[in-house]
Amino acid sequence: MERIKEMPVLFLFVFRFVRLLLSGHQAIAIENAALRMQIAAFQRKRKRPLLTTLDRFFWVSLRSSVWSDWRRCLLCVQPDTVVRWQRERFRKFWARLSKLQRRKRGRPGTAADLRRLIEQMAAANPLWRAPRIHGELKMLGIAISERTVSRILRRLRRPPNQAWKTFLHNHVGQMVSIDFFTVPTITMRVLFVLIVLEHERRKVLHFNVTEHPTGSWTAQQIVEAFGDRDAAQYLIRDRDSRYSAEVQLRIKSLGIQEILTAPRSPWQNPYAERLIGSIRRECLNHYIILNSRHLKRTLAPYFRYYHQTRTHLSLDKQCPFPRETFKVGTIVAIPKLGGLHHRYERIAA
Repeated sequence: MERIKEMPVLFLFVFRFVRLLLSGHQAIAIENAALRMQIAAFQRKRKRPLLTTLDRFFWVSLRSSVWSDWRRCLLCVQPDTVVRWQRERFRKFWARLSKLQRRKRGRPGTAADLRRLIEQMAAANPLWRAPRIHGELKMLGIAISERTVSRILRRLRRPPNQAWKTFLHNHVGQMVSIDFFTVPTITMRVLFVLIVLEHERRKVLHFNVTEHPTGSWTAQQIVEAFGDRDAAQYLIRDRDSRYSAEVQLRIKSLGIQEILTAPRSPWQNPYAERLIGSIRRECLNHYIILNSRHLKRTLAPYFRYYHQTRTHLSLDKQCPFPRETFKVGTIVAIPKLGGLHHRYERIAA
């Protein structure tokens, strides 16, 4: 409110100042302005006169070149204070100018997209260092120094070795898993089914059914699974007591390294557990098993369907034995497992 009331007084002061200047009374006009500025400072409700930036600028300008007799009418501050204001103004001006120049100096920063690309390369390739990443960037036509890449890599937390996913992917062709599952019969007997599964293409290498899974029988099934093919390098199994010392000796004689899962941890043998679940959902849950011979006759056509017809998500919607794709012809349905499933093919019209 006080500032609003002072506005007409300010306009009147400016009008009189300009009028005196135009009438040739320059010294009187300047002296009048100097005195009024001091009176305005004293009239502010403070214990001591409150000088604003405008007041300081006025006295510094007056001292510089306009009026040589400025000290005579200066009452609210000392003349040395006005000189100090000018020195501070000069120092702040050059400090601000130097700060702007410092920002422009030095090497330009690395673009955010390029930094993100380097981080992605480092995360996807834990064995790569700055020279290798710099070489890939050079092949992509990106101009950056190897030193800059090295500085970016130093700020990243990188795993010391390859990830588990990479390790499993590189060894999936040399891994098999074995597991038992039970099937009840109509006479309340329990049959045991042993499956040997290859991980790379999800192929069932061997299966057999028994009512009494002894160590000798299990060891013989391992031998038959690799009778006409090279033995795998790793075999994953649980800690079931059916895998006796005889089974372990037979596995070792084939040059296979056993990988044991933790107790009560079926998720550590996921491929075999998923296969057993598929067998139950897609086949055995819809049959009443009479005996071991009936179970074999039921599982054999299912595994043929599993290998040659059924598509797998992990195989990019293909079969363990890949199917040929036809785009021309009439679509026909071929029943499998007595019509429980169907295979769809195109035939010539």
